[in-house]
Amino acid sequence: MKGKKLKISKNWRFVSALVIALLLTFNFSRVATAAAKHYTDLQFTPVSEVKLPKYERFVLDNGLVVYLMEDHELPLVSGTALVKTGSRWEAGDKVGLAEIVGSVMRTGGTLNHSADELNEILEQKAAAVETDISEAAGSASFESLSEDVETVFGLFAEVLREPVFAQEKLDLVKTQAKGGIARRNDNPSEIASREFRKLIYGQDSPYARTVEYRTLDKISREDLLKFYQEYFYPNNMILGIVGDFNPQKMRSLIQSKLGAWKPNPQIAKNQLPQVSQANLGGVFAVNQPQLTQSNILIGHLGGKFDSPDYAALNVMNGVLNGFGGRLFNELRSRQGLAYTVYGSWSPRFDYPGMFIAGGQTRSDATVQFIKALQAEIKRLQIQKVTAKELNYAKESTLNSFVFNFQDPSQTLSRLMRYEYYGYPADFLFRYQKAITTTTTADIQRVAKKYLKPENLVTLVVGNQTAIQPPLTQLAATVTQIDITIPATATQAKN
Repeated sequence: MKGKKLKISKNWRFVSALVIALLLTFNFSRVATAAAKHYTDLQFTPVSEVKLPKYERFVLDNGLVVYLMEDHELPLVSGTALVKTGSRWEAGDKVGLAEIVGSVMRTGGTLNHSADELNEILEQKAAAVETDISEAAGSASFESLSEDVETVFGLFAEVLREPVFAQEKLDLVKTQAKGGIARRNDNPSEIASREFRKLIYGQDSPYARTVEYRTLDKISREDLLKFYQEYFYPNNMILGIVGDFNPQKMRSLIQSKLGAWKPNPQIAKNQLPQVSQANLGGVFAVNQPQLTQSNILIGHLGGKFDSPDYAALNVMNGVLNGFGGRLFNELRSRQGLAYTVYGSWSPRFDYPGMFIAGGQTRSDATVQFIKALQAEIKRLQIQKVTAKELNYAKESTLNSFVFNFQDPSQTLSRLMRYEYYGYPADFLFRYQKAITTTTTADIQRVAKKYLKPENLVTLVVGNQTAIQPPLTQLAATVTQIDITIPATATQAKN
């Protein structure tokens, strides 16, 4: 009987707690519903002032630039080395070489440790060492527990200084890359992005060319070694380390592992590839009969971050985009043409980016969608934004500013990139100040100066038969793009 009373008591307490929880939820829901406001009526507290964490910058005798930033919140240390290189400097007949160097540099092992040995040691210590080469930079990184940093940093230094580029790992990466080529037309959005870059920069431009079977077949281990030996020197890189470490001990560790690395005083300072817009206007199409909607991109050549008008152009982006932006309100909400629509002035650090607008819409709404995009671009030039639009765009931009400093690692990465591309360390704060002083007149001025409706290139990836009215309503000539993947030499013979 005693046990039965205990059971009843427990059940009653459970039911009581459940009822109270439901009542509280109901009451809170009523309060929340009653207090709900339209997003335009929401009031936000001012963003607190953002300050850079303390950091140290020094240069080793061999030219290696080092940044150290302490962060003792967790027992972790991470680091990245930026190397002044990139795929834009690889030979045109060996496209893919830089990316392969960036991969096999890590997966191919070092003089002292095979790839399997590296993997085993790092796995045991829950650590990582990675390498990569992108369009405009090379990088090598490590992550480690504080107690293991000496061992992991030693492996990181080996990968940087003594990669062996094992032939079997090169063969594996090339096989994987060929698989990627075979699948590259599976995603219509990726087709649109790839082909649009070719239309803007030119198909042979380092900023648009693609890896092909023939370019992979020409890449040898000797090519990897030659590319590595051209760029990987201490006086051609910036090292940044953030985390839970003693700065004196970290200095000693860096000196012991990288201080004796000989620089190359004659290292070449490569000229940046020339950039000009390949097609000044025009309508282009990729026919994909299986699609029920069109992937659309329109745009033209853009500019760089160091433009004196970058802040005003970014506020202009805010006027166009997001909830409450002109494109959302007009093309999505009023005309119901698309779920996703965007338009953005997208600069780059040291070469012109693009102004690009687009989205996805029904096949039968394709022409209407494009005309609506064009109309909104022109409206920016002829009609001043309202004070409400300006304030909303500025507040959104300034409120997002804090996300550039979410953690010390992100902040350090930004400092390193600014030095890599020759920007001042306080560039982001100058930009923040310029945002606050942007006016409605500035938006119309930069729209007139930088947006070129006559140079807009239009690309549609979709079912050409289902696009009604046809694309010829936009231009008398619609150029079809052939995305057939070129065969390998073996395939061609067969």
